Amino acid sequence: MAAQTSWQFIQEVGFNTNPETGKKEAVNVTFEFIQNGRMTQLNVPLLTIVPIPYIAIQNIDINFKANISASSSSASETNSSSSLDAGANLSAKVGWGPFSMKADMKASYSSKKDSKATQNSQYSVEYTMDVAVKAAQDNMPAGLAKVLELLGSSFDVSDPAGTLEVSDTNIVLSGDDKPAILIATYKNPKGLLEPDAIKAKNGETEISSTVDNDNMVFELTTPSTYTITAGDKAITVKVTK
Repeated sequence: MAAQTSWQFIQEVGFNTNPETGKKEAVNVTFEFIQNGRMTQLNVPLLTIVPIPYIAIQNIDINFKANISASSSSASETNSSSSLDAGANLSAKVGWGPFSMKADMKASYSSKKDSKATQNSQYSVEYTMDVAVKAAQDNMPAGLAKVLELLGSSFDVSDPAGTLEVSDTNIVLSGDDKPAILIATYKNPKGLLEPDAIKAKNGETEISSTVDNDNMVFELTTPSTYTITAGDKAITVKVTK
């Protein structure tokens, strides 16, 4: 899940999908600032300035607590009794003459014993478990570190209106009727080289050109004043004999 979170962050935050080509393009943060007395523009890949989540679980602490209480119950009762009857009567007469007494006696024995015992008990078990998970930012994978290093080296400071450069603004034609070669380079406001945007005119006449890698090459044969344009930029080039 941690790896998937990092992947989703990179895909959703760091890249955009070009609707025309379907290819991924790095999201750049572009802002302007003043450098050497003029306004300049800085383009920075977003992934190089925001922390990428790389979560790794370092420790898991499990604390177990149990509370146990117990009791039991039982009851017992004992009853016993015994009796003894002699079954004999005794009669006696004591005295003489006018003075005499008669007594009747009966012998018996009785015994009874009762006992009862009761015991109660109850028991219950209750436990709790505490789980503590400690996570921290893990080291960045070597592959992504290399990618970010390459993106970091791509920092580019450019002119918000674009940059147009030419090989020379004052050209002298040679006497052998060979054309003068003018090389022009243009970076658009995004800092991308865009040679196809470079145009050269002599008055209202557009000069033919050839793309050479990231440059536009013009062959100038007539002494005149030429205007080189690209985007909002324009440079005047004078050609003389």
